[in-house]
Amino acid sequence: MEITRHGTPQQTNGNPPALEAALPAFTVFTADNQTFDPHAFAGRYNLISVVPDINTRVCSISTKQFNQSMENFTDVGFYTISTNTIQQQQNWCAAEGVDRIQLLADPDGSFGKAMGLYVAENNTNARSVWIIDPTGKISYRELILEQTDEPNYAAALAFLKAH
Repeated sequence: MEITRHGTPQQTNGNPPALEAALPAFTVFTADNQTFDPHAFAGRYNLISVVPDINTRVCSISTKQFNQSMENFTDVGFYTISTNTIQQQQNWCAAEGVDRIQLLADPDGSFGKAMGLYVAENNTNARSVWIIDPTGKISYRELILEQTDEPNYAAALAFLKAH
């Protein structure tokens, strides 16, 4: 899939899965360095915000926005996935006061590669938002083609409210 960053074209490693597809196999890591895979999403709706680098402006804004929204969705899991290390994510959370949304580290690009979002040129995953239903299928997706753009928070949250 072609994306742009500041207007410059970049290519991901493939095409992201379609709606109703099962979430592919991947492994990412929690803040305490435990593996986390798609089976952890079973049984409830989950919003996954994929950001290229947690230490950049738009990634920071979107993660804080979804972190604030969590208080309205007590039965939904909220996650941010980036290729940052666990330590970088923890440092960012401490500096920004973010303590509700769970950050998942994808330092090897396992999630990005499985989802067709990995950009080898800069070892990041393309910005996107995914909602996974309780059975593990993709029920909502927003692929942000210009990486400096923010996601449509209202649309994702409206989808969750409707479900």
